[in-house]
Amino acid sequence: MARRQDADTEITPELLLRAYACGIFPMAESADDPALYWVEPRERGVIPLDEFNVPSRLARTVRSDRFEIRVDSDFDAVIAGCAEPAPDRRQTWINRRIRELYGALFDLGWAHTVECWREGRLVGGLYGVRLGAAFFGESMFHRERDASKVALVHLVARLRAGGFRLLDTQFVTPHLATFGALEVPRREYRKLLDNATATEADFEAWPKFPSPSGAQALSALA
Repeated sequence: MARRQDADTEITPELLLRAYACGIFPMAESADDPALYWVEPRERGVIPLDEFNVPSRLARTVRSDRFEIRVDSDFDAVIAGCAEPAPDRRQTWINRRIRELYGALFDLGWAHTVECWREGRLVGGLYGVRLGAAFFGESMFHRERDASKVALVHLVARLRAGGFRLLDTQFVTPHLATFGALEVPRREYRKLLDNATATEADFEAWPKFPSPSGAQALSALA
């Protein structure tokens, strides 16, 4: 269960960053609900960066460079993709206010995307927020098989290269568990968070364009 509290105060990008530093984040009940509420899970999902697992079939897909990897090239398209209905997700928590807030964080350099393109078309990706040496994964989507998974592999390789210490997934899903995601109690998470946000990391330790190849990403994770 998560602790929820209505976000009555007008949320600004600066307030949002302070909330992340305190271990909370906003959500909406649905895309049509204009209101936001704060969430603080009792059990927080994290992926230990030094224990990230890449299944062998997925590793072959990553190494094949089937997808062109782009970083921070089209934030609006990525968050729109994350808000699309999916077979396992008929409704989204990404409303208009969420899009505006995270779009503002992107413009300020605090939000980032990792994108998978094929034949000039965006087919999957993810977005999240960085703060110090912590990266908070917000959402991911795919329109072709494995596209979001490949984006996650490239994200983790980039975080490892940049000296990040924490990859927050908010919650653990069966999908994320295959990569090594686990739940940690709120108190333990706060220690991980405080340690990570007190340290600097470099999201651009690897170039954004051209992004490193799949083989380079896998090598960074070996």
